[in-house]
Amino acid sequence: MRVSSSIVIIVPTLNSFRLLSRLVNSIRAQSWTDWRIVFVDGNSNDEHRRWLLQCCQSDLRCSIMLQDPDSPGIFGAMSQAFAAVDPHSWLLFWGSDDFAPSPVVLSELISAVHEGQRSSPQPDLVVCRGRYVDDRTSLPGRETSFVSVHVQRILSISACRYRKLLFFGATPPHQATLFSPRIRQYLNQYTPGFRLSADLDYFLKISRCPDLVVNCLDLELVHMGDGGISGSQTWRRLQEVWKAYQSAFGLLCWLPFVMRYVRRSARLLTTKYSLR
Repeated sequence: MRVSSSIVIIVPTLNSFRLLSRLVNSIRAQSWTDWRIVFVDGNSNDEHRRWLLQCCQSDLRCSIMLQDPDSPGIFGAMSQAFAAVDPHSWLLFWGSDDFAPSPVVLSELISAVHEGQRSSPQPDLVVCRGRYVDDRTSLPGRETSFVSVHVQRILSISACRYRKLLFFGATPPHQATLFSPRIRQYLNQYTPGFRLSADLDYFLKISRCPDLVVNCLDLELVHMGDGGISGSQTWRRLQEVWKAYQSAFGLLCWLPFVMRYVRRSARLLTTKYSLR
């Protein structure tokens, strides 16, 4: 079966045009040119809408989708795109303050998709690494990844191992995860009601797919701003994380819940001392 080489980057927006130039310029600079950006725009003001229109007029690979009021929030916008975008394309979900750290990341990502298919079934997810960047100083911060060590090029993970990693608190960073056409057929929406942790809930739900194939790629795919909404709503995030783990693991949900934050604390400490 031929693998589509088209990558669609879904970007939910809401009056965030001042951040978007960095994202758009980093994608336009890519050596791989078979990409599209779809802005899923909420009820933004006229200034923001004018910026989006100018962007789309200057590059026809960019387009706008108006967000359905019945699918509110960032994950509502992403669910809308899941269902509306060409079913044969591979998807990335980025925020307005995310951007590509180098001009070859999309080329390396697509190469890994083709390479992975030659040695194993087509991957359902290609999970890379991301890195947070300080919004004020632009200095790099903590890394976010799924596996605890850098893999040697590509590591293919079975459904059983993937679910075990989730059980011990690991989570694929959704901005650094490429979604295949096949996994979108298996589950093409985020669970309504989750405002901050719908990505975790999604990754847990697809772990029930028995023939799931996850490829981990040693590639820093995306740099992410560290000023997102989730950082200011800690209590709601904790509630949603608990709910997602409870749905997936029942009475054992306390273990992945605790391990998730043990892992994050360890990563923060590692980053703190490595930057000294």
